Amino acid sequence: MSLYIVNPAADFPTYFGAEILAASGRRPGVMMADLSSTTIAALAPPDLDIEICDEGVAPVDLDHPAEWIAITGKVSQRRRMIALADEFRRRGKKVIIGGPYASLSPDHLRDHCDVLVCGEAEEIAGEIFSDLRAGRPRDAYFGEKPSLDKSPPPRWELYPTSRAMLGAVQTSRGCPFECEFCDVIQYLGRKQRHKPIANVIAELDNLWRHGFRATFLADDNFTAYRAHCKELLEAMAHWRRAGHAMDFVTQISIDATRDEELMDMLVEAGVHQVFVGIETPNAESLRETGKRQNLKIDIAGEVQKLIDRRISVMGGMIVGFDHDGPNVFSQQYEFAMSTAIPIFSLGALMASEATPLHDRITREGRLLQGTVETQAVPWGSNIRPVTMSMEELNFGLHNLCNALYAPAAFGERMLRFIDSFGRARAPMAATIPEASAFREIEQEAMQIAADVRKLGDKEGRMWNKVWGAALRKPETVTIVARIMFQYAQARHMFDKGNYWEPQLAYAPPRAEAHVAA
Repeated sequence: MSLYIVNPAADFPTYFGAEILAASGRRPGVMMADLSSTTIAALAPPDLDIEICDEGVAPVDLDHPAEWIAITGKVSQRRRMIALADEFRRRGKKVIIGGPYASLSPDHLRDHCDVLVCGEAEEIAGEIFSDLRAGRPRDAYFGEKPSLDKSPPPRWELYPTSRAMLGAVQTSRGCPFECEFCDVIQYLGRKQRHKPIANVIAELDNLWRHGFRATFLADDNFTAYRAHCKELLEAMAHWRRAGHAMDFVTQISIDATRDEELMDMLVEAGVHQVFVGIETPNAESLRETGKRQNLKIDIAGEVQKLIDRRISVMGGMIVGFDHDGPNVFSQQYEFAMSTAIPIFSLGALMASEATPLHDRITREGRLLQGTVETQAVPWGSNIRPVTMSMEELNFGLHNLCNALYAPAAFGERMLRFIDSFGRARAPMAATIPEASAFREIEQEAMQIAADVRKLGDKEGRMWNKVWGAALRKPETVTIVARIMFQYAQARHMFDKGNYWEPQLAYAPPRAEAHVAA
């Protein structure tokens, strides 16, 4: 029996994609190596003939001879998942669909596949493959929430690792928080389950052998359970001291900054960048959505604690809560400009299926059909706002994106980041790394970062100031280059969405003067 596993391309560029690689004339690549396809391959019987296609790296072979086509994906890949499934079936292939979108929105996919897999696959994979081999698969399979000691190491030897910027390892599933808009707890649960630490280190060994020197810890809240997190960080730090100079990126909640020891351990373990769901400085909106961990604290000050320790921060930002008035856009801008956070993923509040928010908005008759369904992009919402019109929401969101990513404003936050980076720790004896120290895809990303200066005169002035500041503080050079690549990707996303039109309707004049001076 043969299996062709496909991870479709995203329906549109996102903040944390790498579509800019192909758009700049280089070979396609992805920001993060795909865990879903490689884990499914590892769950399959060893004698199965398997090939993996990540469409972000290489085209899908619609004439592939495999008996079964397995398609996985998230809501941001929905349209492409369906298009591929329909085309394979038109050509006479049998199609299996699984993954996060299938688990959360199964009714949208039932008519596009022969077998639908909902939930986590570890405990049901044996039954699925046995039924496939016998030629008697069920229409649908439903997985529960297994212990992660049952999750096998991904089969990276089947994946195009050279075209992924970050490796990936999942150390836990689930999140204990109750944010109304979040779909994670709906299919992974509120009780966080942890992969045995020895298994995590073994997976890191495998990623290292495949050439990765930076890895995404694919956890929805890496620091949720402090005691376990510290045990894992201690093991990771020991692994790095044994000769594995791996850097890590992950997602944490802002409450992690209350633990000084935890922050120091993140640094020692090589965690150099974290994503934090800031959402909004509007306290009433935080209460509305159940984001209690962000209340009664100085969010900008807490974020700065991480940067002071050499951990850069990417911030999640949402507008369109029921308690957000038309002034929320200027509030968000002023908050962002008070921080040393260069990259914000900004979007409107979205009611994802299976979430408490989706249930509430449906009951209130405010759910809009036929609109974008992901917060991975900033254009549109499927919620009819309460305190403003949809036109005001879209216009304000458009303006806010352009204001935050205007070269002057972005440059101001970058200079503040470089200046304060690592000031709470002993100075580093850092040197600027040679290009040969990086893999080909990383060298290409750094060239794209350098090419930001060619986007326009304002971008050129900003780039010169930021890069000059980084060169004067060599320990920041690598992370500044990575952030500048993310800026290039964000600008590409805005361009593809016809969203880049700097208007700065409420941006203070000082932001432009700062870089132009």
